[in-house]
Amino acid sequence: MIAATPLPGQFESRSSSWQQELAAAITDPRELCELLDLDPALIDGALASARDFPLRVPRNFAAKMRKADPRDPLLLQVLPVLAERVATKGFTRDPVGDLESRAAAGVLHKYEGRALVIATGACAVHCRYCFRRHFPYASESALQSGWAQAIAAIRADTTISEVILSGGDPLSLSDRRLRQFTDQLLSLTHVRRLRLHTRYPIVLPSRIDHGLLNWLGSLPIQRVVVLHANHAREIDIDVARACRDLAEAGATLLNQTVLLAGVNDSAATLAELSEALFAVGVLPYYLHVLDKVQGAAHFDVPEARAVELHETLAGRLPGYLVPRLVREVAGAPAKMPIRAQEATDPRG
Repeated sequence: MIAATPLPGQFESRSSSWQQELAAAITDPRELCELLDLDPALIDGALASARDFPLRVPRNFAAKMRKADPRDPLLLQVLPVLAERVATKGFTRDPVGDLESRAAAGVLHKYEGRALVIATGACAVHCRYCFRRHFPYASESALQSGWAQAIAAIRADTTISEVILSGGDPLSLSDRRLRQFTDQLLSLTHVRRLRLHTRYPIVLPSRIDHGLLNWLGSLPIQRVVVLHANHAREIDIDVARACRDLAEAGATLLNQTVLLAGVNDSAATLAELSEALFAVGVLPYYLHVLDKVQGAAHFDVPEARAVELHETLAGRLPGYLVPRLVREVAGAPAKMPIRAQEATDPRG
């Protein structure tokens, strides 16, 4: 998930603690490198790549990173590097066909029965592998029309039973903006579920405050919260509290992980992540191979290796802790499972 320049109304008030933490996020690569005692030689490349896709990382998330370790798996997810500026064949600006599935401004309709609403372009953290790092949020945010176009598009298609709030990160919006959306959504009787895709409980767990929980808990439809954690070290006592509170508000908690070279491309790391997630009440859901977005090729793990890791994971864990290994293919009717006989081999 990615943030572009916030649209009006996205970070309205700075009165609550999470908004203060968000405003204080690290955005200067020099500060991050100095804070973590990293080699100053990394700074020039980080500054160059940050001009294309800015750095943003909350301080509490940065505090989980090991000092003087340029290979720290949490650091690798957020530090801009020169490799992002290398054009790589087969990597594109819209790798999953978002714009081809546009149903209205800020509304994507890829899969039967589901509509995805681009609520905002803002995120608490800028993940360097984000598949929407080039997405045109300035013209494709559902908030711009006060949700009117999104609600109209969903109203017009009564096959839609689940609405997915995504972005960016929908929890970048104020509770008032979120309630404004669901107040309109609840008038549509064919919508049975609301799904939120968010990284906030992982990178800025203070966002899961009383106001948010009151809003979520008051909704009369089913609620699913899909988190995004890639490494067990992302999960601490504050994340556990946020997950507990979301569950108590009536949300089903799932997690999506992206398989990333140097971050989590080992069976032991993935197993530890699944165990850590389940310990805080979150069920591993998907393990995504990298969406081939321009600027993220250095994170790519070959599918044959992904299958090998997944098979090892299945041998170590009970089935309910093994996420489904999938790829997203533009125009496909669903996320596509990756099987051993179908996996691409980089040797040709």
